[in-house]
Formats: sequence, C-alpha cells, structure tokens
Amino acid sequence: MDDRSVLAAFGAEHVERLTGLSRHQLREWDKAGFFAPTYAYENRRLAYSRVYSFQDIVGLRTLAVLSKKHRIPVAELKRVAAKLAKWSDTPWSSLTLYVLNREVHFHNPDTGRIEGAISGQFAAAIPLENVMEDMRRQSDKLRKRDKQDIGKVERHRYTMRNAWVVAGTRIPVTAVYSFADAGYTHKQIVDEYPSLTLSDVKFILAQRNELTRTA
Repeated sequence: MDDRSVLAAFGAEHVERLTGLSRHQLREWDKAGFFAPTYAYENRRLAYSRVYSFQDIVGLRTLAVLSKKHRIPVAELKRVAAKLAKWSDTPWSSLTLYVLNREVHFHNPDTGRIEGAISGQFAAAIPLENVMEDMRRQSDKLRKRDKQDIGKVERHRYTMRNAWVVAGTRIPVTAVYSFADAGYTHKQIVDEYPSLTLSDVKFILAQRNELTRTA
C-alpha cells in the first residue's frame, strides 16, 4: 500500500459507493465502537465529522463481503474483531482472512497457520477476495477528474448544502482552509486529498476572501 493510498480521505458518500454499506450502517458501527473512521471529530454531529482513510475503505469492504456474501452475522463479526485485536488494531484490512463454513479464519502471524478466529481450529479455508486491490482500482477511478475542473470551484443547490467545493469533487473548500490554518503546505494538503492538484490548492487559498464572503 503506497502513501498516497494511505492518506486518501473519503467521505461517507464515497464509502457507501465503494463498499456497498449504507451510511446508516456506517453511523451505527461508529456509534457502537465497532468501526470508527480514522479521521473523525469528537462531535460527530458536525459537518464532515466522519472521514475515512483508504485502509478504512479496505476494512469496511471486507466486512461487507463477510456479512453480505458469506452471510456472517454482524454479532459474530464483532466477536471475531475482539479475538483478532490481539494481532492487529485493524484486522479487517491488515490480516489475511479466509472463510470456511461461515467462520472467519485468519493467517496467524505467530504460528504461520490458518486457524478459526473463534474456534481456533486449523483448516484449509477459502481465501477472501483481494479487497485491497479492488478498492485501490475503484477509489482511483472515483477520484479521476476532468482536466477542465482543475483549479476551479463550484457549488450546486443539492451538493454539500450549496457550499463551495473543489470542481469535480465533493471536497469543501473549508477543508482546504482548515489544513492550511493548521500549517500544512500545499503539497501536504494534496497528500491528504490526492484528487486535488497544487493548482486547486493555490487557487482556493488565493480566493479565500472572495469565497468566504459569498459562502
């Protein structure tokens, strides 16, 4: 996984499209402490308070496959998460997982063997699909923008409550201001939002007074 993938930030709408999980499900898992976004404000009622990393996307897609395709109940997945916490804080994206008879198995880093997360039984289980590569392809496709949108902003009546966003994305210009105010360089802001370019960041910051006045 490269740095640009790790640093990519995704809003709830993108997560929904990439993973197949509903925003309601994401909120419920966050509230329950089962799966919280990497970038999140303590006050989740604030706008854009839930932002997910690429690693989050991989983990959530894995959970979607396990629950929807393999029909493993969420209650069981929570038990599995508790067991796998011994080996990783992010088991759904960092451990190699398998499925056999609707039980999650994993490649135990200590023994090198495949065993049931709950039963502990060794087995030759079926490996889970390569979620990471699939999510990388889809997220890269999602972030592609038309060249004519570079260095521009826009707003639409039903997009982000009519707030100014970077053209061709749903990234609010206020997010760029927040990073700039925190001392991030133009390049560091682009690292946080790989779909942006230096031209986008320079334009947004140069037009800050005007955009803020017309917000």
